[in-house]
Amino acid sequence: MQSFFDLPRYLALLPLFTELPDAERDRIASEGCSLERLERGAMLFSAGDACDAFHVVVTGHLKVYSVARSGAEKVLELVGPGQTLGEMLIFNERCHRLNAQVLVPSLLVRVPRAAVTALVLQHPAFALRLLAGASQRIQSLQQDVESYCLDSGLRRVVSYLLDRQGATAPCTTAAKPLTVSLPVSKAAIAARLSLTPEYFSRVLRELEEARLIAVDKRNIHIFDPRQLAHYSQAAA
Repeated sequence: MQSFFDLPRYLALLPLFTELPDAERDRIASEGCSLERLERGAMLFSAGDACDAFHVVVTGHLKVYSVARSGAEKVLELVGPGQTLGEMLIFNERCHRLNAQVLVPSLLVRVPRAAVTALVLQHPAFALRLLAGASQRIQSLQQDVESYCLDSGLRRVVSYLLDRQGATAPCTTAAKPLTVSLPVSKAAIAARLSLTPEYFSRVLRELEEARLIAVDKRNIHIFDPRQLAHYSQAAA
């Protein structure tokens, strides 16, 4: 399988591994890492599973979620290409508390605990990048909690669409039209935003009726991002 995928070259493109010496990346790729191909619906891990590796998503998307005693599901993250799963749990040797399920056929790189530990001990820059990634993820989760508590559903949807283009504030959002391609189903995105699929669709219809967007399956055409941002703020 690895003969069809240049793993060392791929690792060199990831910020986490980019500063490692070429020889070190080659060694990790050949002796530590492995590729995993998972079909839609497959579980990467479940709550209670041992965490002995972390994964990098090459292609595809997964959802990270928890399940309440009532059976209700809460999606905490949608993880896509270039993003990682489970990198911090491998240090305390605890089991996963969340679940990770594949939403579309995905290819992942598995990096075992032993390889990560060796890199942390030998390469401080790698350890710092690992910590920076963990810090960014924690900050993102904190922002999510703040949004769930303070923002309307409409504002959450608009923020998600603008975040896909890296523009969230009206003063920095460009006025030129753009198209956002939803990476997964609308239902999965609605769950990620703590909304029902029906409410998510209702918000999209409202924005269409206001002539701010046009919906073409998973493609959302935004006519004026700045006007869309102002609309969500005025309606909040």
